[in-house]
Amino acid sequence: MSKKIVITIGRQFGSGGRYVGRLLAEKLGIPFYDKELLSEAAKSSGICEEIFEEHDEKPTRSLLFSLVTGMQHHMGTGNFYMDMPLNHKIFLAQFDAIRRIAEEGSCVIVGRCADYVLRDDPDTLSVFVKADMPSKIDRAVKYYGIEADKAEDRIRKADKQRAGYYNYYATATWGDVENYDLVVDTGMLGVEGAVELIVKCIELRAAK
Repeated sequence: MSKKIVITIGRQFGSGGRYVGRLLAEKLGIPFYDKELLSEAAKSSGICEEIFEEHDEKPTRSLLFSLVTGMQHHMGTGNFYMDMPLNHKIFLAQFDAIRRIAEEGSCVIVGRCADYVLRDDPDTLSVFVKADMPSKIDRAVKYYGIEADKAEDRIRKADKQRAGYYNYYATATWGDVENYDLVVDTGMLGVEGAVELIVKCIELRAAK
């Protein structure tokens, strides 16, 4: 790609948003970051990757718990993040990693409030991927091995968790169309169709 473009992808559980992001990155020939972002944040912050995984896109716990846990894990490290609650350390380390990755060049970043972190970056296209419940249930059963009679409950709980994380750190509402440049429905378009639509949007934007 001749012009830098950073695509952030928020997604409902079971919508195939992560797969949309990976296919999009492959089609555009640019780096893809999902769990990879945790490794980047761990390297730069000095916090072990397992802690990032434990807190990944989960709502904040109590302030007291975070303070105590943070002291247990990092006592005496002299780390920049030492004096703040653990959940805040995790978010700020990811925030820094997202900003750094976006500055380095074109990429696709899935979740972790990336759309909010990069909301003022003119090179960023923020996308939200959704689908109707039957489509999400089908995908959850087929790709995640979730029992059909438990899938809807699992989907709702996962989305509630993501919303809690986003709404706390982004001080905005997860899934609100006002937060995104483009909302795509994989239940209607399919994953490949969603990718094509995003690519077309990028092309139209570049041609302005």
